[in-house]
Amino acid sequence: MARHVDTNTDEQSNEDEKPTHVRITLDDMAFEGSAIGRYEGRVIFADYGIPGEDVTVRIEQNKRGFWNGVVEEVHEPSPHRVEPPCPYFGTCGGCQWQHIDYQHQAELKRHVVAEQLRRIGKFEDPPVSETLGAPEPFGYRNHARFTIRNEGALGFVSRAGSGRRFMPIDKCMLMHPWINDVLDKLQGRAQGKHQVVIRYGINTGDAFVQPDQREVEPDLPSDKTWFEEELHGNRFRISGPSFFQTNTKQAERLFDLVRDRLKLKGNETLVDAYAGVGTFAVMLSPYVRDVIAIEESPSATEDAQVNLEAAPNVAFYKGKVEHVLPELDIQPDVILLDPSRPGCHKKTLERVIDFKPKRIVYVSCNPATLARDLRILVDAGYDLKDVTPVDMFPQTYHVESISILEPA
Repeated sequence: MARHVDTNTDEQSNEDEKPTHVRITLDDMAFEGSAIGRYEGRVIFADYGIPGEDVTVRIEQNKRGFWNGVVEEVHEPSPHRVEPPCPYFGTCGGCQWQHIDYQHQAELKRHVVAEQLRRIGKFEDPPVSETLGAPEPFGYRNHARFTIRNEGALGFVSRAGSGRRFMPIDKCMLMHPWINDVLDKLQGRAQGKHQVVIRYGINTGDAFVQPDQREVEPDLPSDKTWFEEELHGNRFRISGPSFFQTNTKQAERLFDLVRDRLKLKGNETLVDAYAGVGTFAVMLSPYVRDVIAIEESPSATEDAQVNLEAAPNVAFYKGKVEHVLPELDIQPDVILLDPSRPGCHKKTLERVIDFKPKRIVYVSCNPATLARDLRILVDAGYDLKDVTPVDMFPQTYHVESISILEPA
């Protein structure tokens, strides 16, 4: 994988004098994608390793109680190690797991979710199902954000251990081919001061490119600030700042799983907290009596007002969930929680518990905050029935998951 290095295991390992390289056996995978090993009792987080491998690690950061490093030589490789297909892998930093075969990536994501539930949530035997893998491990992203440097060059800022330098690229293997085609047309000619944002509707063919690039490429859709995408035939307007899942095909499968886990009969009141542009509210509205949707993002709420015109049984509230939810005089039957990485506010969970819904479905992109919030809900009288990891982000450590809770 990398050049040979001499390993001096006699070097001091205190806080002031650390060895530059150590040879260790990796025995676990960390929450944020680094493999874990130990050297003289000290924990080492090693980028680009796989549990089970005998490796030499170059130490890059000396933290109190642990070190961060990068695998420089693999002495005994894992059977799951593969040759990364991307020439930028290891420098770009956008992918962390291209060196791991895709099936094992899915297994590791299940393991990471389960470990966070054990360590943070104190669940002795968490009910974590197998990861729902992606049908396309490459070419799935519908959203790109490229840095502009050197009079029009497009690229990424490399990983921290590489010195955070700008790296121009010709192609990103995670991006949909349409986005890479735009990258090729703009490379070395891009207009703007800092970034170029490209968003593409994989099911619609609609797109936008910002800032305006028509001086460079007149045919590019740079005269608009939003695009449209469809999920299972439902059309959504998405503005530049608004969140929308970057993996369209997996987003449709995620919705199917959420709908199935909610076990809707058609007569329920559903609360869709953190509703975004109204994706779940619109798609679930045919399956319930009414939906209460809550969102605080200005751009997402503007999009949602348009998107919800097709769903008359949805009532939309603008504001922070922890502020709006306690003020609502309703009795929801089911609650869907889909927060950002920080998870749910304490006041949100308290109000959810007060409602005593028949079912709670929690969609999470952060296993650590998920574990924290699930513990609060379980301690309040709910049973955690299942947690299913969903791989929205192949080749990276990021993992979405869907949890189902019912009254004990």
